[in-house]
Amino acid sequence: MEKLRKDLATRERKEKRGPLGTILASALVIVLVVAGIYFFATKDDGAKIEAEDSTTTVESTTMTTATEEPEVTAPALALTRSEALPETVTCEYPEEGGAAREVSAPDTQDIPATGTVNVTLKTNQGDIPMTLDRSVSPCTVNAITHLASNGYYDDTVCHRITTNGIYVLQCGDPTGNGAGGPGFNFANEYPTDEAEDQSSPVNYQRGTIAMANAGIGTNGSQFFLNYKDSPLPPLYTYFGKISDEGLATIDGIAAKGTKTGGSDGAPAEEVRIETAQVN
Repeated sequence: MEKLRKDLATRERKEKRGPLGTILASALVIVLVVAGIYFFATKDDGAKIEAEDSTTTVESTTMTTATEEPEVTAPALALTRSEALPETVTCEYPEEGGAAREVSAPDTQDIPATGTVNVTLKTNQGDIPMTLDRSVSPCTVNAITHLASNGYYDDTVCHRITTNGIYVLQCGDPTGNGAGGPGFNFANEYPTDEAEDQSSPVNYQRGTIAMANAGIGTNGSQFFLNYKDSPLPPLYTYFGKISDEGLATIDGIAAKGTKTGGSDGAPAEEVRIETAQVN
């Protein structure tokens, strides 16, 4: 991590001679790499980055005041593939570590790559209806719907909310500490598999849903819900959208902030998924 910070600092110093937009883009990259979704999931060795560390970093690198939000300059993430997938695909879900809650692996053959699936997270803070898109990330949708159908997400908390730099509510870990997974992992899909430049941020727009990971190919059960536009590199599989009702629920959660009052951490009021219903 120290090497990463030094490399980013060197890059930032060089880009200060460029246009203001370039400086802002660099700052956004620092925010997302040091305090972003990468730390929302477990590393291979099970290590967990503490929220207090990432909160400090976010507040020192966003180049904004408490009352200002940075303008998002990253290009919008296209929500469709440039070329359609075949009607069915084959997926792989190799075993990875221990499962936070016992669950089988999803099917792997003849997975639909067209159409959508509706899933509703019924939480103690209100419903979050979502429409998952098989046409962009069929193996991801297959995994999430399998976990939801088998009760994996029932009675679990959304353990983290971020309110600066990126704007996400993260859910999907039965342990509630950001270190748990289903005992298998799977590959990144869209936009990672179409991105020509995997280092330049794109704008994951308000209402989009994407997978949290600890690096490419380490997807498990954790996902994040973007309640505002969030600039991130295209390393997080997009797989669906949140309904207006769901966004209203998340807006209410975000308005209450974190338990510590910082910009990153557990929600001020517990957000518990009572059931995840596949419709």
